[in-house]
Amino acid sequence: MKNFSELGVEQSLLNAIQELGFENPTPIQEQTIPVFLETGRDILGLAQTGTGKTAAFGLPILQLINPAARHIQSLVICPTRELCMQISRDLASYSKHKHGINVVAVYGGASIEGQIRDIKRGAHIIVATPGRLMDLMKRKAININEVNFVVLDEADEMLNMGFEEDVEYILGHTPSEKRVCLFSATMPKAIRNIGNRYMNEPVEISVGKSNSGNVNITHQYAVVHAKDKYAALKRYVDFNSEDIYAIIFCTTRMETQDISDKLIKDGYNADCLHGDLSQAQREKVMGRFRHHAIKILLATDVAARGIDVSGLTHVIHYHLPDDIENYTHRSGRTGRAGKLGVSFTLLHMREGGRLKDIERISNIKFEKVLIPSAQDVRDKKLLAFTDTIINTEVEEGVFDAHVMKGIESLMALEKEELLKKFLSLELRRFSVDFANSPDLNINPNDRGGAREGGRDRERGGDRGGRSGEKRIFVSLGKKDGFDIRSFKDWVAASSNLSWQDLHVDVSGVYSFVDAKENHVDAIIKSLNGITYNDRPVRAEVSGDRRGSEGGERRSYGGGRSGGGSYEGGRRSSGGGERSYGGGERRSSGGERRVREGERERGGRSDAPRSEGRFSGGRRSEGRRSEGRSSEGRSSGEDRPRRRQD
Repeated sequence: MKNFSELGVEQSLLNAIQELGFENPTPIQEQTIPVFLETGRDILGLAQTGTGKTAAFGLPILQLINPAARHIQSLVICPTRELCMQISRDLASYSKHKHGINVVAVYGGASIEGQIRDIKRGAHIIVATPGRLMDLMKRKAININEVNFVVLDEADEMLNMGFEEDVEYILGHTPSEKRVCLFSATMPKAIRNIGNRYMNEPVEISVGKSNSGNVNITHQYAVVHAKDKYAALKRYVDFNSEDIYAIIFCTTRMETQDISDKLIKDGYNADCLHGDLSQAQREKVMGRFRHHAIKILLATDVAARGIDVSGLTHVIHYHLPDDIENYTHRSGRTGRAGKLGVSFTLLHMREGGRLKDIERISNIKFEKVLIPSAQDVRDKKLLAFTDTIINTEVEEGVFDAHVMKGIESLMALEKEELLKKFLSLELRRFSVDFANSPDLNINPNDRGGAREGGRDRERGGDRGGRSGEKRIFVSLGKKDGFDIRSFKDWVAASSNLSWQDLHVDVSGVYSFVDAKENHVDAIIKSLNGITYNDRPVRAEVSGDRRGSEGGERRSYGGGRSGGGSYEGGRRSSGGGERSYGGGERRSSGGERRVREGERERGGRSDAPRSEGRFSGGRRSEGRRSEGRSSEGRSSGEDRPRRRQD
């Protein structure tokens, strides 16, 4: 293997990349850099995410740029704002010792006036998303008719997001005498067509097979009922929590926010990234994630494009992507720079066929694993805690007279009692209720599981439907001062049952109780018709369709009624509260998957909006619909079809 110097990289760039910790070139860098520097030919590169493409094209471009010339000499086009910012940061880092080179990033979601000012001050390299670049071109604020180099990075993703016409428009305004470098993780026919139209006998460089996965990634899956996905996710994270640094992929913005809120509420170090966040919010979240202040990042496919974070241990697929090729992009976030990574899928029965398609198309072999039992999680936590204590070095200097006086009460405790108290603090999450929770794994040959997967709401919570139990609706909730513990205690005391026999789910103005069938009548008789804090209480089996006072009819199983649906993207009728479940909305007679995208129908999501913002995990009523446009484009970001700047 040649080093960077032997590839022809000049000393000023070598100094910078050595400071950044670059030691040996990756395969894509080793093959691309000499071709770029020595041949003058176009390059068509097939390489997975995370293989070092930015340095492969960035180092030669920086070496060939003339700092004395004031015009734009190079154009790098990429699909998302995150990738745009990442590439511009990398190019600036590589050129830190080569003075006079200006790199300007232009993307939606930021002030276009500020970007125009940066361009006017002089830019040698423009890194851009297609929509914002077209906007600047139409405003006559940027001139690309003298560029020497054009790079299309992650070209397949740009086409998936509906940017094919935009890319062709941009390339049509560049000079005929230029070099084009196109990189793609996959090579569909549309990419070949662009290559044929805008590239001149390109050198084809391939690192790995088309659509193939990274050999450093272990691909795993576990089969659970859809209703158990959130509980299974927590078990998996708990079992791997000692070293986990992960991205969890969801299919919609709502699901991303919803699961993130639940994880944070349940004490996990998590946050989310999706198209409804402002640019400042997105940058803040990514900054915290890069510095490991956040260990778990929830993200949509489009929002995660361009995330370049080293050291990810896991990629978790809460749902498999609709586009099979996106699995390769997702899993490529981990297993980078020669390190091992895990791509783990929470699979429900209806996704089995898609898993086989991914295996066939991507040449990946999935390994089936089991969701750890609650006892397994507790035991592993205990072992990790005891190992930490045993391996902790005692710092005698800390124990001065004041500290020793302060711990006199602890010193008076018996050894066994003291240890039990410390362990109780560590294992406080693992109550008897948790330890006795059921096995979440299912047999993929269980046809009942497949039917259940079709009925479930996939809200992501550990909700109802436990074997041998029934679900009871109760018309009290958080607005009545309850949390999970206090509500469980109140129900148990009211019905003369043990709280250990109950599982509860508390929402804003209503709650659910899961109880054994032989306890259901006792709970309903003890609660239905009583008054709590001047509010009449109604309790009934979830799914019963009975007329309530005033003749109002409610459906709890996902049907449509005047009172709203209480499950699967529930809407409360009492307090106006709306919370959104993850993944799917159901309507009477069918289902509609809300497709994730970084732009709204016919518009751009990267432009400032006043509607549809999150506030404390809730969304305003003014939210616009998301999804594919009438022309069949998949959702993308910063599309310039409707002005919103």
